[in-house]
Amino acid sequence: MQELRLLCLVVLVGLARACPEPCECGEKYGFHIADCAYRDLKAVPSGFPANVTTLSLSANQLSSLPGGAFREVPRLQSLWLAHNEIRSVAAGALASLSQLKSLDLSHNLISDFAWSDLHSLSALQLLKMDSNELTFIPRDAFRSLRALRSLQLNHNRLHTLAEGTFAPLTALSHLQINDNPFDCTCGIVWFKTWALTTAVSIPEQDNITCTSPHVLKGTRLNRLLPLPCSAPSVQLTYQPSQDGAELRPGFVLALHCDVDGQPAPQLHWHIQTPGGTVEIASPNVGADGRALPGVLAASSRPRFQAFANGSLFIPDFGKLEEGTYSCLATNELGSAESSVNVALATPGEGGEDVLGRRFRGKAAEGKVCYTVDNEVQPSGPEDNVVIIYLSRARGPEAAATAEGVSGKQPPGLLLLGQSLLLLFLASF
Repeated sequence: MQELRLLCLVVLVGLARACPEPCECGEKYGFHIADCAYRDLKAVPSGFPANVTTLSLSANQLSSLPGGAFREVPRLQSLWLAHNEIRSVAAGALASLSQLKSLDLSHNLISDFAWSDLHSLSALQLLKMDSNELTFIPRDAFRSLRALRSLQLNHNRLHTLAEGTFAPLTALSHLQINDNPFDCTCGIVWFKTWALTTAVSIPEQDNITCTSPHVLKGTRLNRLLPLPCSAPSVQLTYQPSQDGAELRPGFVLALHCDVDGQPAPQLHWHIQTPGGTVEIASPNVGADGRALPGVLAASSRPRFQAFANGSLFIPDFGKLEEGTYSCLATNELGSAESSVNVALATPGEGGEDVLGRRFRGKAAEGKVCYTVDNEVQPSGPEDNVVIIYLSRARGPEAAATAEGVSGKQPPGLLLLGQSLLLLFLASF
């Protein structure tokens, strides 16, 4: 029995002192160190003691860090991976290292990095990611790093920075971000202001310069003159027709999204119909209404035609096109959205009576439509629902309704022998 106990003790001691063959493991100044630097390693070895607190894998030939690469060493406080050939860090590669205080990934080729892993490293104080191929940092990348004191991002390929990227770093005292090819457009102005006012030390500011646009190439960011920048704004208006565009015969509902902002915002349409959701990056058609090259469409003229001037045409509008139409404008400074609900009611068919009664109720309250330069607009800011009222035959009720609205039919609404009246209500 005593011999068995002795054997077990020897095995346990051996396991405690286990170390991958190429590495050297030991204790120094109270730290359990595994030194695997300069070993020509092509992958992270396995077999580390669980109590390792410092691991050096610098100056090897590692090309990637897979998920769970350091699961064996959960007590790790320092991890050195500089001067490898790492191109990608997979999700989960670092997430288990909740006690990590120092992480050095500098002098690699990293372009693909699992930024979400940083959310688990709340004890991190030093993060070195300089001299890599990083082109983008998510706005929330550093949201959990409230203990971080030093951050090195210099010598990467960063073109811009999302506003507020460094806001969570309340303990930060040192930031290196020089020698990146910054685009000196509106999206970087916030960083210039922050860098000039923050208490964080930012060395080599003479090397924080613009690469584009060409006219600003070489300009120091801290000397960048004010730029005419503004966040997007949108105004959605409604037109029964549009001059200068070739349209098929039949009723066309035209929505126009008037967009303002600097730099010029990108326009996107989001359409929710009974048949599903449609997403359109504007434009998807040319001035003649035909699909642009590369746009997937069932025919040469798409069902929803988004023009470069901000107009959206829906030829042959019917029940299948009912729904919510939203235009979204986005630039480097933010986004803005405006929506309108559109419904088609046919007298004499189910559901129409309710819509008709609500219209008449609005008319009785004095909330009606008016036309300006052939453009139909709601009578108040709350009137954000469009009802297209389709009359098969102009009976007494339809005539009375039309007379109560404007006294005459707006131009462009009488098509294919059908009388179409555009009405605006606050809600269904």
